[in-house]
Amino acid sequence: MPHDVTITEHEIPLAARDLGGDGEPVLLLHGLGGTLEAWDGLELGDHRAVAMDLRGHGLSGDGPWEWERVLDDIEAVVRHFDLGNPAIVGHSLGGMLAVLWARRHPECPGIVNLDGLRSAENDPDNYPGMDPAERDQELAKLKAMFDAQAANMGQPLPAEFQGMFPKRALTEKGGNAYARPGAELLEAVRYTPEFRDTIPLLRQVTCAALVVIPTQDPPGMSGGELMEAFRRGVRRDLADVPSNIQVKELDASHNMLAEQPKAVAALVTDFLTANSPGSASSA
Repeated sequence: MPHDVTITEHEIPLAARDLGGDGEPVLLLHGLGGTLEAWDGLELGDHRAVAMDLRGHGLSGDGPWEWERVLDDIEAVVRHFDLGNPAIVGHSLGGMLAVLWARRHPECPGIVNLDGLRSAENDPDNYPGMDPAERDQELAKLKAMFDAQAANMGQPLPAEFQGMFPKRALTEKGGNAYARPGAELLEAVRYTPEFRDTIPLLRQVTCAALVVIPTQDPPGMSGGELMEAFRRGVRRDLADVPSNIQVKELDASHNMLAEQPKAVAALVTDFLTANSPGSASSA
């Protein structure tokens, strides 16, 4: 049975959930603004699965968002659960962290990156085939939308909006409810090179890797040309990745874990099984 743990022998408290299983270990990393509950609907067979709340998220503690320090957080969870050399599966921001983990740990048996390649708000040349004037106009709108979202994250949540967030993503200050992560963490992540574009780092990964990209627009961003152009740019830059990296497309949006949990689970488990220590393909 799954059970929750708070790891206290670390720089900050880290909340984690042991999802059980007695097979090869795998650590699950959620996306920006998510929590470890994102993985509750994913069936990974007999793999020993552990999920964690990233710093500043869920029930984990606050701390500066520095990528190497977040990797240290992951190390602390791996040690606590005695996972040894786990595979890493990450969605969105978690997928970016999976790539960074594989660079730190080339001996990793494999990583899965679920649409964690680039921020939708990106450099103009990453939207190929789009009219430049229309592209720049749409990028300005996107920036304004993200600016407004970031500003709102620093404000108390009205009662009618609190149900839109997982309970463990809410915190109380001065009698008001706030969503985690806060505006400071979002701003710290937003313009880092790692968040803007993880594909150059992905090319440096030497272990087996699976990248899953969506074919549909993100929720709330459909109907325009910008996201289709964005996907063209991603496909363009994944076309010649090294042979240890598999790229799959899924008929879903960025919210693929909620929309297609069975399809995601099948892709992940097939990849993990093929690349587990001792399998023919990983030998």
